[in-house]
Amino acid sequence: MKGMQKIRIEENGIHMVFGINENREIKLLHFSSVELNEQDFVEPDLIGEAFQLVQVNFSGYNRPYERHGNKYIVTAPGYLLKYVDMQDEVNETGRLLTITQEDTEVTGARVVTTMQFYKGTRMVRCKNVVTNIGTKVQTLEYISSFCYFGIEKEGAASSDDKMYLSYANNGWQKELSWRTQSFAEMGMAQTQPTLFQRTSKTIAVSNTGNWSTKEYLPIGYVENRQAKTSLFWQIEHNGSWHYEIGDMHGHFYTCISGPTEIQSHWSLDLKPGESFETVPVAVGVGADDFSEDMGELTKYRRMIRRPNADDENLPVIFNDYMNCLFGDPTTAKEIPLIDAAAKTGCEYFVIDAGWYSAGEWWDNVGEWKESRERFPNGVKEVTDYIRSKGMIPGVWLELEVMGINCDLAKKVPDDWFFIRHGKRVYDRSRYQLDFRNPEVIAHVTEVIDRVVRDYGVGYIKMDYNIEPGIGTELHADSVGEGMLEHERAYLKWLDSVFEKYPELVIENCSSGGLRMDYAMLSRYSIQSTSDQEDYRNYATVAANAVTGVTPEQAAIWSYPLRVGDKEEVIFNMVNAMLLRIHQSGHLAELAPERIALVDEGIQYYKKIRQDIKESLPFWPIGLADNRDTWTCAGLKAAHKAYLAVWRRGGEESHKDLPIARFLNSKKSAENTENMQVSLAYPSGESCEYSYSTATGILSVEFPKDTMARIFEITY
Repeated sequence: MKGMQKIRIEENGIHMVFGINENREIKLLHFSSVELNEQDFVEPDLIGEAFQLVQVNFSGYNRPYERHGNKYIVTAPGYLLKYVDMQDEVNETGRLLTITQEDTEVTGARVVTTMQFYKGTRMVRCKNVVTNIGTKVQTLEYISSFCYFGIEKEGAASSDDKMYLSYANNGWQKELSWRTQSFAEMGMAQTQPTLFQRTSKTIAVSNTGNWSTKEYLPIGYVENRQAKTSLFWQIEHNGSWHYEIGDMHGHFYTCISGPTEIQSHWSLDLKPGESFETVPVAVGVGADDFSEDMGELTKYRRMIRRPNADDENLPVIFNDYMNCLFGDPTTAKEIPLIDAAAKTGCEYFVIDAGWYSAGEWWDNVGEWKESRERFPNGVKEVTDYIRSKGMIPGVWLELEVMGINCDLAKKVPDDWFFIRHGKRVYDRSRYQLDFRNPEVIAHVTEVIDRVVRDYGVGYIKMDYNIEPGIGTELHADSVGEGMLEHERAYLKWLDSVFEKYPELVIENCSSGGLRMDYAMLSRYSIQSTSDQEDYRNYATVAANAVTGVTPEQAAIWSYPLRVGDKEEVIFNMVNAMLLRIHQSGHLAELAPERIALVDEGIQYYKKIRQDIKESLPFWPIGLADNRDTWTCAGLKAAHKAYLAVWRRGGEESHKDLPIARFLNSKKSAENTENMQVSLAYPSGESCEYSYSTATGILSVEFPKDTMARIFEITY
């Protein structure tokens, strides 16, 4: 490191150090919640071969250094780039760094890196723009949005003992299932002397396709348990993405990006003068406190989100689908549900799937015209009735697809759809529409205009239930590029819809939570979290929801069953009451004592929802797993907190919950003596509980094997 110029950045609790060496290469040496200790580097002389700020790869160039396998390191022109300048300025959002590098001798690449800080958070939003400033066409195969070497360097212990990755498995009815494993458990054990530690193995988490979160959330959380530091990120993209952790010269790195050639069949020909911009990645640092770090991510998510009334007011939504009509609506079925929903205090009423077709509708969707068999006097009769009951009507749409038996799909040209190998792409008897096509945009816009105009809807549940795979070959250098441009066109169209209808609420649904990403959620105000049909399993999704989405955007089903008891109703309501209530179930058929519990839950929710929209999460006993018999999750506001507690079987009827350490301010002398805990919901179904000011532990006794309660904590 001799002769290396250092640029030190300290902002919002983030410590960054850049180094510029004698070869005019800029290195990101440090990105952490603690200051740099130069003794932590394994071999300073090898920094020149690693620690690049950006990894970018063009086709046809040598990669001379040690990289092993498909790792995204030692990229060309990544290792050839020379530092040009750094601009350091402040805008309305916070501090902004803009760093320019160029390779004028070999590839003709210019890369501009932006790092936007956000006031009041330990988060930085990063992206790169690569421009071909040469005279030849260059094929871009990979470019990182964020790259950082040395993620393990604080602390002298082996990475086997101190380094852990937490990642969120995601899937239909299995959303938000977090796992934590050591680097060693994930195949990155320390098997050689530190300096020579390198392998062909990476810890890789990816998505390929248009369902952005069908297997994982685009989130990673790395903790160094010895140094008490953490590094975490979210990829803000609604399609293919990739992050990996690997090693080189004794250090671990992470590279985070959107689509790649190897994982997602993406490449792009850059003609002279053309540019490509990466998907954004938000990166944060912390002190190895998961609840606190998810709070930082929550604050950041609120900052990047489209301002909207829905996330300010948190209205209660009734939807007729889950454990209710299940896509088989009629006027006769809707009227009693509308009456019951209005009586319990719901503020929106959504007619879910099926309103456009007399019978089985899966493979003929696409024109979105009402079914007179289901609605003899038209859908407007029902939406008018909803409004007469003081609620705002909504309908279900799935505009990105057309069924293979849709009459319109048979008439329009192939370039309306994804094409591969010269043929339309099928998935589950549907075609994928291509939003790069202006005629497709005109079609889907007309549908929005029509349901708003003709039915007076103020809410659209926008679903998406297929996976078209790696992309489309039409008008693209690669199928992955066709996919990426379609996804960006979809977001542009969505922006135009909200510009036209700023008060319209559109729910982001993709077979539940299979597109739970902040490319979508920076626009949509509310997110379907799951299609989970068992309310006991839904508690896991509810408890973990705030890791993926802000609480005011997390729609949770509450669906009291036709046959059940009071505890079943309470459990259903507790699932939703600290997030966004998505009420369903056959409310008109519930016994009076059970419907009273729904009504009480909604009324209490309306009292606390202004706290919810400003709250930050905490998990006294950790994140939930479907195998857990006990779980809990809380939200903390300025002077009050709320805690949902669930019991799901097991022999233990007693549970101790250490809550005080999550609620005391670390910067004050406050202690637990003034903390008070009360049972907030339900009021008429008590349970034994006590709070110890000496230990900061809330002890609860749930005698029945399936129970849930909401506690209110003042401090």
